[in-house]
Amino acid sequence: MFSAFIGHRSLTTELAKREVLGRYRGASFGLLWSLISPFMMLVVYTIAFGYIMKSRWPHASGSTAEFALILFLGLIVHGFFAECLTRAPMLIVGNTNLVKRIIFPLEILPWPMVLSALFHLVANTLVFAFLYLIANHFLHWTIVFLPLILAPLVVLTAGVVWFLASLGVYMRDISQVTGVLSTAMLFLSSAIVPVETLPPTYRALFLLNPLTYIIDQTRAVAIWGQMPNFTGLAIYTIVALIVAQVGYFWFVKTKRGFADVL
Repeated sequence: MFSAFIGHRSLTTELAKREVLGRYRGASFGLLWSLISPFMMLVVYTIAFGYIMKSRWPHASGSTAEFALILFLGLIVHGFFAECLTRAPMLIVGNTNLVKRIIFPLEILPWPMVLSALFHLVANTLVFAFLYLIANHFLHWTIVFLPLILAPLVVLTAGVVWFLASLGVYMRDISQVTGVLSTAMLFLSSAIVPVETLPPTYRALFLLNPLTYIIDQTRAVAIWGQMPNFTGLAIYTIVALIVAQVGYFWFVKTKRGFADVL
């Protein structure tokens, strides 16, 4: 599954660069929007949850600034996955010209999308680090483990994109479902709701969400200064590799019919 990326590194990199730059083409601030947008999103959620709803996080100091940063980190992780999830069904359909080119390696198409979303994830993380530094005048050294924590999610996301990109060719309605699913995964994860405050009946549903564990681990290293749970990450990585391999296998087996359907 990684051969698609390794064997066509230059092409994948150029497509990813086009994905990123194409989003801001014609905008006055250009790539600066990748930093401005997180600030705007943070302000909206802070006003809604911090000031209007007066929400607070367990075991935190209770300040609105700290709550905003806790919330922001969860939204960063969800935003990465949601971007790939909602765009995946139209990935092949939106590149019909490439499908008709027999020599083009279609299996690399999910990688530029994932790398583009990863670019925005990194930009948002830099914004978080800057705001945390301003609010607390220091950064926990454990923040260096963030790439290690996010890597399994990137692999898992690639597998989901391969599967949905193929499925979107044969079932166009799938793109209508992914938008709702993305919203559900936000509100049924620990991005906004602390899992420990939920009744046991509902807690299992939140823990089954693949975003919950990653969000909790990112907060542990970036906000609480704790070491990551290496055992849990190892298990998550194994599951992510299986999902990615299954998604890639499904894509390769079904891509033969793309040209006929499109």
